Amino acid sequence: MKDWQQIELTHEEYMRYSRHLIMPEVGMKGQRKLKASSILLIGAGGLGSPLGMYLAAAGVGRLGIVDHDVVDRTNLQRQVMHGEQDLDRPKVESARDRIHDLNRNVEVITYREPVTSDNLMRILDDGYDLVIDGTDNFPTRYLTNDACVLRGIPNVYGSIFRFEGQATVFLPRDFNGFLRGPCYRCLYPTPPPPGMVPSCAEGGVLGILPGVVGLIQATEAVKLLMGIGEPLVGRLMLYDALEMRFRQLKLKRDPNCPVCGDHPTVTELIDYQEFCGYAGTTNGHAQDAGFQIEPKELKATLDDGQAVTLLDCREPVEWEISQLAGAKFIAMDEVAERVNELDTADNLVVYCRYGIRSAQIVSFLRDLGFAKARNLRGGINAWSREVDSRVPEY
Repeated sequence: MKDWQQIELTHEEYMRYSRHLIMPEVGMKGQRKLKASSILLIGAGGLGSPLGMYLAAAGVGRLGIVDHDVVDRTNLQRQVMHGEQDLDRPKVESARDRIHDLNRNVEVITYREPVTSDNLMRILDDGYDLVIDGTDNFPTRYLTNDACVLRGIPNVYGSIFRFEGQATVFLPRDFNGFLRGPCYRCLYPTPPPPGMVPSCAEGGVLGILPGVVGLIQATEAVKLLMGIGEPLVGRLMLYDALEMRFRQLKLKRDPNCPVCGDHPTVTELIDYQEFCGYAGTTNGHAQDAGFQIEPKELKATLDDGQAVTLLDCREPVEWEISQLAGAKFIAMDEVAERVNELDTADNLVVYCRYGIRSAQIVSFLRDLGFAKARNLRGGINAWSREVDSRVPEY
């Protein structure tokens, strides 16, 4: 953090932050600390949207935003930093413009690139006081955690899924008067198997949920920077929107943690795709020549009259939205117990929404002897875009 005592507020900022300045807990000192601070947001999506806007409005002086994606129509249900006019724009550009519209005093640094072991340390070298994790996948969460521990930077964590969210603060060293606490690996020592926990894109999320969790993260960030209150260090906040209930779990630092423990064994960033089992599809079947079929190739096969068994492995609510003509529906979690309904000799094509869940099912079936089972690349949404637009994309 810059020396906040050397930071001055302009007359415009006195007016802008007047509701802060008259609060004894914030005052001139706290506001000048915020202006002297620099935060890195990893992700400009559901959580990154409320984070970016409220941190900018609060007066954080410098915001770095990392995101390689572009704005998609499916984002607009929850990613309130972006609008109709931003469709197909890089999210970092849309976020920068929205933040500047809120507060031109905020310096915005954009990184349009995926977060990797090769670039995160370089990005952190740009001088960030804390990191806020707004990602939705396990490799990036472990990567962010390890980088923050190695650099001794606070990591404000949040995650969302369907109607539930959680948030905490991982503090790898004493910071601004607050004592160190556990890290993400203390909470989750090992990642779940690929496909076990679906992403928001696969499982859905209530559009309002990231607003609640993102604002908790933003609140924790400004408390840390100003050195006030009691942060969520050593406490995991759990939120259930359906029950409208908050509860907390106590967290403890694991002295045997490989990253933040007393004798760490992870002293540099690793391959987190491999660590989380994302390097390839289960049992390496993704490398098989005939593992996937392209939507247009499937269309040509069907038009030629060749026998194809289509298996839809999505959830019942997704089946109600769209389906391919003649497809057999067996939800993913029922395939194992209903596999006798399928014939190993069939030319079987499995599909889901994006081709992620169905890839897991194809690997499972191939292990059982379904040698002709293939995954529809890109799922039913790719079919909608590339073959038949009458099938709703969602």
